[in-house]
Amino acid sequence: GGAVTGLAKAFRQERPEAHVRAVDFAGCAPADEIAAQLLDETLFDPVTPEVGYAGGLRHGVALAERPWPEPREVEPLLGPEALSVVTGAAGSIVSAIVADLVRAAGRAPGHFLLLDLVAPPAADDPDLERFAADRDGLKREHFERLLARGERATPALVERELARIERQRAALDLIRAVEAAGGSAAYHQVDLRDGAAVAEALAEARARGRVDLLLHAAGVEISRLLPDKPAEEYDLVFDVKADGWFNLMAGAGEAALGTAVVFSSIAGRFGNAGQTDYSAANDLLGKLVAELPRRRPAARGLALDWTGWEGIGMASRGSIPKLLGEAGIDLLPAPLGIAWVGRELAGGDVPEVVVAGRLGRMLAEGDLLAPETAARWLERAPGPMVGRVERFGLHDGLTVTVELDPRRQPFLDHHRIDGTAVLPGVMGIEGFAEASRLPFPDWQLAAVEEIAFLAPFKLYRDEPRTATVRVRFRSAGERIAADCELAGCRTLPGAPEPSWTTHFTGRAVWSREAPPPEHGAPPPAPDGPVVARGAIYRVYFHGAAYQVLSAAWAAGEGLVGRFTGALPPNHEPAALPTVTPPRLVELCFQAAGVDELARQGKFG
Repeated sequence: GGAVTGLAKAFRQERPEAHVRAVDFAGCAPADEIAAQLLDETLFDPVTPEVGYAGGLRHGVALAERPWPEPREVEPLLGPEALSVVTGAAGSIVSAIVADLVRAAGRAPGHFLLLDLVAPPAADDPDLERFAADRDGLKREHFERLLARGERATPALVERELARIERQRAALDLIRAVEAAGGSAAYHQVDLRDGAAVAEALAEARARGRVDLLLHAAGVEISRLLPDKPAEEYDLVFDVKADGWFNLMAGAGEAALGTAVVFSSIAGRFGNAGQTDYSAANDLLGKLVAELPRRRPAARGLALDWTGWEGIGMASRGSIPKLLGEAGIDLLPAPLGIAWVGRELAGGDVPEVVVAGRLGRMLAEGDLLAPETAARWLERAPGPMVGRVERFGLHDGLTVTVELDPRRQPFLDHHRIDGTAVLPGVMGIEGFAEASRLPFPDWQLAAVEEIAFLAPFKLYRDEPRTATVRVRFRSAGERIAADCELAGCRTLPGAPEPSWTTHFTGRAVWSREAPPPEHGAPPPAPDGPVVARGAIYRVYFHGAAYQVLSAAWAAGEGLVGRFTGALPPNHEPAALPTVTPPRLVELCFQAAGVDELARQGKFG
């Protein structure tokens, strides 16, 4: 399945005029349902390259930025008794990464089985030392050697020989790094497509009964559009990665697997013209390691979708850096990439990670929504915090805007700090709920979580201002989690360009059924002083529509705040429904504020 999806995404890049999509169904889905959904897939949404149907929902795969997680307290992968297997061990990138891992281990890193197609390096080979010190001089010398032997001295032949020397030098550097750290290494010249040879190379792993770290980094890339690609070339590129993984798993036998890291590519995640074979193999690896824990519960799988590297590796040669730059794709600085694997193993928690800067044309996308669909959403689920659906992108999610006018909306006019209207936090939460409900009008709000009020949204001089709510949806078991942010744009005095500020963030969680109500004990009656409404709002800044507390009193270690029965409208038109509802949430906030004032002397 992963191979088919990767191929489809790459073919889609080669044939932008064609409607190309990979669609995934549950094995038990009825045939007529599959047929109807496949027909639907030809009629709308020209954007999403891979789609899955599950639980009555249509799913896509999107890219989302996440903050780097904190390092976990985990058992170190490398130690004196550890066994590591590395494929593609003679690659310059692989050599640098593994050398960084063994240096960071802080103790003897154990034993390494290094697998590569290139012949074992000889430590006394003068060409290996010469390559590191004087590559250009060695290149000229190879021209002269070919001529002296009466052979054709073509640039292609010389570059091929230098590539062999470069790989042998990288393998030698890796062996030396392992040994310098107190470990040991055994180098095996092996074709990963040869199952018997791979099994022989992994005999020690079967004898020990475990592989602590498997790094499958081998790969071949030959860019050519599919109609021009010979079948044997396609098989070579695909099989080194795909059959290589199969042979590694088979060769390890019953040995326990700790962590498996596969080197994938942004071509596997997004597809790329000329790389149908490479995309198919890499996407297959990504999906194999994602399901690895289901086959081997004690194992962890990680696929790294690398962009091209700067100054090292295949993408640093020839015209490739220029082509990537013209496509708006950043190259990865080598020091950052070299350290990435160690950081990911220490703190990462997802099975597939894109390691890239700007992705340019590779991430180009259109709008998932037709205008008539967006209008129908707003008709089905209107609210005071949704004015216009701007777009729905695969990766950037749903964007909704609303114009906020203090002269029109009570929730702004009655919520002023030093005379300046400020969007209430509860209406920001309401905006999250209203925007994220639009695709799911029949679902029920189950929770609002992880709310952060980062900066006040102010409306200076009572001028209208546009608020933008962005929503990214993801499945959460039987529920849908909607990660939301509310942002605003302003042009500051003297600034040449408008600047965006993220004011609030949070998450709305939706379920098909309403969660059961929680029945608590009735609040205790006052047994002491009662803070009256007049006293509260001599301190609080809220106007009539947001004077939600009629009284407050202490109750043991807590506090009771009683809601005001009659309030002016929260918004106009007053008949527009709300979801949360905002002024009951405001009651909680204001009561907590009274408690903080009384006990800590803080206004928060």
